[in-house]
Formats: sequence, structure tokens, C-alpha cells
Amino acid sequence: MITLRYHFVAMAAVFLALAVGVVLGSTTAAERFLAGIGDGGPSSTEQLTNLENERDDLAARLRDAEAFAVALAPRIVAGSLDGQRVALLSTVDADAADRDAVRELIGAAGGTVSGEIQLTDGFTDPARADQLRELVRGVLPAGVRLPSAVDPGTLAGGLLGALLLTDPETDEPQASATESAAALGGLVDGGFVQAGGEVEPARLVVVIDGGVSAANAAGDRAAVVARLAAQLDRSGAGAVLAGRAGSATGQGSVGLVRADRAVADILSTVDDVERPAGRIAVVLALREQNEGAAGQYGVAEGARAPVPEASPAAADTGSADTGPADDTGPADTRSADDAGPANTGPADGSGPADGSAEESDAAPFDDAAVVVGGG
Repeated sequence: MITLRYHFVAMAAVFLALAVGVVLGSTTAAERFLAGIGDGGPSSTEQLTNLENERDDLAARLRDAEAFAVALAPRIVAGSLDGQRVALLSTVDADAADRDAVRELIGAAGGTVSGEIQLTDGFTDPARADQLRELVRGVLPAGVRLPSAVDPGTLAGGLLGALLLTDPETDEPQASATESAAALGGLVDGGFVQAGGEVEPARLVVVIDGGVSAANAAGDRAAVVARLAAQLDRSGAGAVLAGRAGSATGQGSVGLVRADRAVADILSTVDDVERPAGRIAVVLALREQNEGAAGQYGVAEGARAPVPEASPAAADTGSADTGPADDTGPADTRSADDAGPANTGPADGSGPADGSAEESDAAPFDDAAVVVGGG
């Protein structure tokens, strides 16, 4: 019987063939154009028209391939997150369409999004770093221990990890519902985060970022996000940091994580969350994190593969699958006091938010009272 692993391999083959076709097509087309100039062949206008037609054909094939991936995605991830709760955290640069698509795939994988938080520009504003540090220490629930690092990204990650994630060993809330609601409310009132409806403790967390901000200190803003994600990973059973094209550069949050081997060994990243394959990678990386491994995925520098290997349990839709799961990531060695990615300077949240985000179907982020369940 044909299993989902077969469909997954078929989809990978389609994407590989498409990529090869785009490269070969653009290369040979350029060669023909250059060779035809001045040799009595078709005019430059005719050649440009032919190239435009080829470009349009390649674009249509890409759209077809991505539509195929969208249709197949729920079957690829099915069962990957059965019974797991996932917190969804996004930056102001994240696209709402990416957040919505990841939320939907988490549900298709059998998981539940237990709460959504959006960071504001103030979270990465260097002028407000001291205020954020003071607030984090002031609203810290009893019994919660902050990491020893003093940068705002790591400190805030220590607090948010205790509020949004369950203990990785016991799967119990790390703070009472009352204390968590008060702490989140303090962050909302302080202008550092916005909450989208009720928030309950989760086992795993996804941090969704954009690409590279146009701000002069984009790398500093990205460093805050990277250190936040790293600390969230240590606070729970696992985390995935996902960004758009450009996020894997030296000025992007994904790129900063990948450049720090100690962090990349425990925190999974995805660099193409705007693509169907990238969204699939996010969900499969969550499954991998829950199993104690990590990996770097996407199409940019530092990615080890486009997507994680689908586990046999998730891949089998009706018959036994004898193929071994390839979880080659290192064992999870998280600790509360581990430092995040190297501090490259003060955070700067002056970059503009991405105005291209589509309207979300989920509860809007606002400054309303935060409701926290559990505990």
C-alpha cells in the first residue's frame, strides 16, 4: 500500500526538478540571448519576448508545485504532533499569512495552539531595554528562576518561557494561572507584547519572524529575537525559530542562531516560512524538538535539509513503514543558565513592521486583559 512517505518523496522530487529546471532554463536562455546578438539571428526584441514567455512558464510551474505542496501538507504532517500543545509567538515583522498557515498545519498535525503572543517594537527598542529588564524582574512569578544573562532578549525569554511553557520533565505549568495572567498583563500594559485571546501553557513553542528589517540596526533587533528564542527553547520541551527569505543572513535572527554552534545544537530554525515547504518544515521540526533533537532547515546558507525527515508514525497512512526515522540531531542539552547567541550590540526595534501581512482569522492582538488557563 502506498504510504505518505511515498507522497513526500514524490513532492520532494517535484521541487527538485522545478529548481533544476529554473536554473537550467535561465542559464540556457541567457546563453541563447547573448549568442544571438549580432549573428543574424532573431532580433533582441524577439529574444526578449521569448525569454519573458519562458519566465512566465517557469512561474506558472512554480505556482503549480506550491499548490501541490499546500494540498499535500496536511497529509505529510498528520500525526506529527498528536496531543501536543504549542505556543505561537510572532514579531511585528512576521507576516500574518505565515502565522495563520503555521497555526492551521499544527492543527492538521494533531496539535493545539494553546496561545498566541506578538512582540511589539518596544520589545527590541534599545531605549526601552532597561525598562524591559526592570519589568521582567518585577512581575516574575514566585519560584521562577531567571537566567544569569542580563540582555533583555534572554531575560524576557526566561519570563515568557515560564508563562507560556510547561515544565519539560513533568509537563506541569511553571507558574500559577493567577501569577501568569498578572505577569502577561504587565508586559501588555508596558507595551512590550500583545496577546491574542486566552493563553494556556504549552509544551512546545514556535517563534515566527520576518526577513531582514530595513533598519540600520537590524542585526541588533535580530539578536534580541534570536536570544529570546534560544531561552524559550531551554525553558520548555523545544522551540522552532522560523523566518522568511533573508532571515538566514548575518543580519537575520535565523542566521545569528546558525552562526552560534552551541545554540544551533538545541534550537531548530527554518528560513523559508513564507513557502509551503517551509511551513511543513516548522511542524516537522516541532516533532523533532519534542523527541529531543534539533536541526536547521530551508534553502539558505546553514540549512542542512529543506525539511526534517518525516517520522514513520507520521508518514504511514495505512501500512507498516520499515524505513528508519533519520533523527540525526544532537541530544537536547538545554539548561536555564546557558547564554544565548553572542551579543552583537544593543537591540534596535526601529525597523518598520511589514505592512503586507494579510488579515488573520484568529483573535486579533490587542491590549485587552490577558486570560491564562492551567495551573
